[in-house]
Amino acid sequence: GVSNFFSVTLCVWLWASSDGIQWVKMSQYSGKITFYEGKCFTGRKLEVRGDCDNFQDRGFMNRVNSIRVESGAWICYDHPDFKGQQYILEHGEYPEFQRWNSHNDHMGSCKPIRMHGEHYRIELFESCNFSGQCVEICDDCPFLQSRGFSKNCINSVRVYGDGAWVMYEEPNFRGRMYIVERGNYCSPNEWQAQNPNIQSIRRVVNYF
Repeated sequence: GVSNFFSVTLCVWLWASSDGIQWVKMSQYSGKITFYEGKCFTGRKLEVRGDCDNFQDRGFMNRVNSIRVESGAWICYDHPDFKGQQYILEHGEYPEFQRWNSHNDHMGSCKPIRMHGEHYRIELFESCNFSGQCVEICDDCPFLQSRGFSKNCINSVRVYGDGAWVMYEEPNFRGRMYIVERGNYCSPNEWQAQNPNIQSIRRVVNYF
């Protein structure tokens, strides 16, 4: 049944702000994702629920050519230990690695995105440590400069609300991507980027 695919834990957070008392409801998902050695869901497969820091520890080589996401949304990495190139895998089928914007079949680790909700808000800062020009985003933006951001460099980020975001190095949700969940990121290193180039951003919304 559905309970085999994911579990949901609801918790309510309460905090005080200048606007009075604020409530946020957060859901934690442990979904199901299946990796296949061959294209079009063929060959050996690896089913994962929850974090998996090294596919080889599960007896699966780091070669993935197709993926099925049965529930949840996932961050996948081309190296073990949640390092290297990041990919966002949302609910659906990916019969070849080009479908998740990869240039090869390398895949070494994955973990579910644990935030899911209806309240999306992110602040993007021009400089490190939340300084310089700041732009607040609450919905998908294919080109940040259209929102008045003067440069394509983002050096720090604050994620509010209960939703995750994907940041892209190029406009129109293309190029290398980085996934950020609720929290403070004071420099690009904290979202595992080697440079501050970010030109588009979107919400993670497709969980089921």
